[in-house]
Amino acid sequence: MQSGTQTPTVSKKRLWAGRIISGLPVLFLLLDGIMKLIKPVVVVDTTVRLGYPESVIVALGIVLLLCTVVYIIPRTSVVGAILLTGYLGGAVATQVRVGAGLFPILFPVIIGVLIWGGLYLREERLRTLLPLRS
Repeated sequence: MQSGTQTPTVSKKRLWAGRIISGLPVLFLLLDGIMKLIKPVVVVDTTVRLGYPESVIVALGIVLLLCTVVYIIPRTSVVGAILLTGYLGGAVATQVRVGAGLFPILFPVIIGVLIWGGLYLREERLRTLLPLRS
């Protein structure tokens, strides 16, 4: 008996392009999360300057690492992308609140675009759900 749902295949080129595009923000987010766990002086100073108490740094690092791991796992990557979008939205809001320049505000947006762009290339079901062209 065959299953009623078949997983569409993705071309190898598209799959690898998606993996590379996804890998860039994943590496950055993993590094950022680990740095929040280690808490070097620059991370503590920057977090406090952004208006957060030092006591939340480790929790932010754990949340970021968990969301990133959920994104890395193929079966849960869409949920991970949604969670990371929320996390990055908080980063944008924080930068806007402190009156940061254009790059600090846009950087989390760029990371989010790379997250969703890489996933879009890797995940045929996402392209079916959200076709860019008809």
